[in-house]
Amino acid sequence: MERLAIGIDIGGQSSKCGVVTEDGTILYQSVVTSLIDNFDEYLKLLADTVRDMVRRTADRGTVVGIGIGAPNANRLDGTIRYAPNLKWARDAHGNPTVIHLAKRLKEATGLHVRITNDANAAARGEHTYGVARGINDFIMITLGTGVGSGIISHGRLVYGHDGFAGELGHVCVIQDGRQCNCGLKGCLETYASAMGVARTAREILQNDSRESLLRNLDPEKISSKDIYDAAVQGDQLAKEIFAFTGRILGRAMGDFVKFSSPKAIVLFGGLTKSREFFHDEMVKAMNDNLMQIWKNKIQILYSSLKESDAAILGASSMVWSPEII
Repeated sequence: MERLAIGIDIGGQSSKCGVVTEDGTILYQSVVTSLIDNFDEYLKLLADTVRDMVRRTADRGTVVGIGIGAPNANRLDGTIRYAPNLKWARDAHGNPTVIHLAKRLKEATGLHVRITNDANAAARGEHTYGVARGINDFIMITLGTGVGSGIISHGRLVYGHDGFAGELGHVCVIQDGRQCNCGLKGCLETYASAMGVARTAREILQNDSRESLLRNLDPEKISSKDIYDAAVQGDQLAKEIFAFTGRILGRAMGDFVKFSSPKAIVLFGGLTKSREFFHDEMVKAMNDNLMQIWKNKIQILYSSLKESDAAILGASSMVWSPEII
């Protein structure tokens, strides 16, 4: 009988769960909603799902622990702290608060629980099973609803003194720029995420009179996929939206290189499906923002793992190797 681990990737819309072997085989997966207002109700749903997965894979082995990747998760104390996009992580007044997720889920399931930031979990998965295997200095950037990041230096994740290091999605890329959910202005997340791309589209459509397929859509409902579909059909405005996004992201990546000197930057998440429209602008902007010692030397890699698999695998790996990356 094998030792098994459960990896959980918690997002604002859904929580993806998987039972994983030590060699990285996902035996069983399940998805539950994250759109629950009450933490106790969400905890019960998650605990019930864990018990169901344990039962379904009992013929293969024994689940010995749970690893979780989640927004604003702190591996040092097992909490989720002030996560603005998790509805169940709020107090009675609707404000983001501190949730003792690891402790409560352990009490509910009897299994040991470790948690980390969702982008850190994805970085662990990529380092262990993906394109960053064997690379001990790289930055993982997740381009999804928001922008997350995990920094690996000398084979170890960078956590900082409080467990929250690596919030690259909230570096300021435009002074007094767009309002971010974190409370700051001009964050990279407000420009280089799926939500940011949609905001760029609305701004350009309002200020540019050129024809575009995007004008057939409700501006308030435009998504990054709509923009990608228009770009595929040759829509020039849509292409310019992605080019603008690439330049913003590339300049920020140049700044990231300066403080950790990674061998590679790994990009992951739904927005990377549009990379044909932003990759070249991104790389050029990054190199234009680098000193000669790094110019044209940083590898740009795209995740080879399925979106749900990277974070599940990375989260589950904490059960086997909690103290290393």
